[in-house]
Amino acid sequence: MTRQTFKTDYLKTIDWRKDDIVDWASGGQLYSSDGEQRQIGKYHYAFGFDASITSQNGQYAFIYKRLGTKGLLLKDAEVIREINRTYYCAENYEFPAAFVTVGKETYLVHCPIDYCQLDFENVETGEIVSNIPGRKPSDVFHSRLSISPDKKYLMVCGWVWHPVDTVELFDIAACLENPLLLDTGFVSPNLGTEINSASFIDSERILIASTDEEPFDDEIPPLLPQKHLAIWNFVKNEITSPIKVKGEFGNLFAINQRQAWDMFKFPKIINIQTGEIESKIEEINSGLQTSSIMYGAIENLPQICFNRQTSQIAVRVDNNTIEVLIP
Repeated sequence: MTRQTFKTDYLKTIDWRKDDIVDWASGGQLYSSDGEQRQIGKYHYAFGFDASITSQNGQYAFIYKRLGTKGLLLKDAEVIREINRTYYCAENYEFPAAFVTVGKETYLVHCPIDYCQLDFENVETGEIVSNIPGRKPSDVFHSRLSISPDKKYLMVCGWVWHPVDTVELFDIAACLENPLLLDTGFVSPNLGTEINSASFIDSERILIASTDEEPFDDEIPPLLPQKHLAIWNFVKNEITSPIKVKGEFGNLFAINQRQAWDMFKFPKIINIQTGEIESKIEEINSGLQTSSIMYGAIENLPQICFNRQTSQIAVRVDNNTIEVLIP
């Protein structure tokens, strides 16, 4: 892998805007791959925001506090409105949020009404289009939302008490047509063990990883043993043979069907077909996250953002440094 380091006077949030890194909370400060730094916004937001996401077209952004309840929805770097989630256990798990564009409408997917209720909010109008009568959401703490490359599926890597990490998929078009489908996942892998990390490889396959927790059933061996990874074809609901990783791991971002970033402790590239660690940079602290559940340990959780288009990954190391890594 190769490495590019950006130094700055002040840094709050990082996210990709096409091929550039942008800090929306700090006046839209932009960091280009050619080393140029410039400001594309007007305002610095005086709150402890420590994360952000950006819509596909780069027009909308959402800045928020990962273990808090508040965020700001931006359009062209200016505030449209405040966004909030319930207080319940908010200090323990990552704020759920993702952008998706369907037709001409862009939605912020989040949980504005209850921790267990996923909703689609039209970013322009503020209408929560999925908040209809009859909703009876399952008791899931939704977190770590991501959208498939073809924009057809929403994946949620959340948890249920007491506590167990979960993975669920939702058909976006079907859920917009019938929001009651948001109350039960379209499909979820039944592997007999806890899934703590998952990342889309493409529009049919997801890289999944198991924790070191005991299997759910002592008498039935799990399909995915502890501390292994596999590729789940969610269209066919099939998984590949489990692979044992030759080292510690737990926070995966799929590069392709052969490689993935893992950011547990330090950045590394894992061959997901053999389990070999192909390269690593141990002097970069990329945190101890292995779940959406964080229990307030924010000091061990540097901001990480992955660019699916270029396979680059960026880490906010401290208030003055961004490390950008290229496979």
